[in-house]
Amino acid sequence: MSWGNQGGGGPWGGNGGGNDGSPWGKKPSGGGGGSQQPPDIDEVIRKGQEKLKSLMPGGFGGKKAIFLVFLVILGLWAANGFYRVQPNQEGVPLLLGRFIGTTTNPGLHWNWPSPIGNVYTPDVTAENRIEIGLRTTGEASRRGASVRDMPEESQMITGDENIVDIDFVVFWKISDAPNYLFNIRNPDETVKMAAESVMRAIIGQTPIQEALTSRREDIESRTLASLQKLMSEYKAGIEVRQVQLLAVLPPKNVIDAFDEVSRARQDMDRLKNEAEAFRNDIVPRARGEAQQLVQGADAYRQEVVNRAEGDANRFNAVYKAYSQSKDVTKTRIYLETLEGIFSNVNKVIIDGDVGGNGAAASGVVPYLPLPEIQKRQRKSTDSSGSSTGSTN
Repeated sequence: MSWGNQGGGGPWGGNGGGNDGSPWGKKPSGGGGGSQQPPDIDEVIRKGQEKLKSLMPGGFGGKKAIFLVFLVILGLWAANGFYRVQPNQEGVPLLLGRFIGTTTNPGLHWNWPSPIGNVYTPDVTAENRIEIGLRTTGEASRRGASVRDMPEESQMITGDENIVDIDFVVFWKISDAPNYLFNIRNPDETVKMAAESVMRAIIGQTPIQEALTSRREDIESRTLASLQKLMSEYKAGIEVRQVQLLAVLPPKNVIDAFDEVSRARQDMDRLKNEAEAFRNDIVPRARGEAQQLVQGADAYRQEVVNRAEGDANRFNAVYKAYSQSKDVTKTRIYLETLEGIFSNVNKVIIDGDVGGNGAAASGVVPYLPLPEIQKRQRKSTDSSGSSTGSTN
C-alpha cells in the first residue's frame, strides 16, 4: 500500500496529495492550514555532532579523546575476564587456546578475556551414570519410570559358548578436569563403549552358570578394576566409582528352559546336601564305635598280658622261695589254701580241752556257736536301726 492512499498522508503526517513523492510532505501552496513540516535529518545529525564535540575536551577528533575512549573500551574488555568458580566446579583457564598448567579453586578469579583467553568450569563433584543394556526414561527412583531394553548392548557370549543378557550401570566422576576436557572428545560415549568392551571380555571367560549365580560380585569387581585401568591408559581424567549389575538373565526365548535347569540344579544340590548330612552323621558314629572296639580289645589284651605276667612272676617267686626252704613254703601254702577255703564257710570252733574223753562218751559236744551269735547280733543291729528311723 502506498503512502498516498493513507488518510493522513504518510507515517509522519502531512497532506497526501501534491507532495512530489516526498515522505516529509510540504505545506500546500494554497494555504489550507496543513500540518508542520518535519525537521531535516541532516540538520539533526549535524547538531548532535556539534553537541558531542562540545562535551569532549579538545574537540571530538583530539588525541586525548581517542585515548580516553580506548582506555574505556580496554577496561570494559578487561572486566569481562573475571569469572566465578562454584564450590562443585573446578576452573580450567586457557590462554590462546592452550591450558596454562594450573586449575583454579572455587571463588572469584581473572583470566584473559576472549578472544585471548577462555575458561571452562566442569562439575567435578557430580556422580555421572551410564546405563548399558537398558535405557531408563524419567528418574530411576520413581516407580513410574519406564525401562527400555537394548539387546544389542546386553547380549553377550559366555565362556562356555552360551548367550546371557546382562544389564549394568557404571557410576563415574571427573578426577582430572584438564585431561577430561582435552584428552577425550565424548566422555559419556567413551565410558559406555569401554565398559561394554570390558564386560564382554570378562563374560567371555566366565561359564554361564557361574555368571548367573555365584560370581556376580567377582564380575563387578573385575569390571571396575579393568575399566579404571583403561581410563588411566586413556588419560581420560575419569574415576570409575562403581559397576553395578542390575540383571544377569538368559535370553527371553530360552528363559523357561533355563528355569527348568536351575530348578533341577537346586534339587540336585538339595539331595546332595541331604546325603552329605547323612554321611556326616553315620561315618563319625561308625568311626567312634570302631575306635571304641579297638580300644576295648587293646585294653583286654593288655589286661590278659599283665595278668599272665603277674601270675608267672608270682609262680617264679614262690618257686624260688620253695627251693630255698621247702618245709616253710609248704606250710605257708597249706595255710593260705585253708584260709581261702574257710573264708566263705560257716565255722564252728570246738574246745577240745573242755570236753575231753568224758564229754565225748556222754554224747555232749561242747562248741561255741559263732555263726548264730553273729546272726543274732546282725538282727539286733538292724532292728535297732529301723526303730530309730521310725521314731525320727
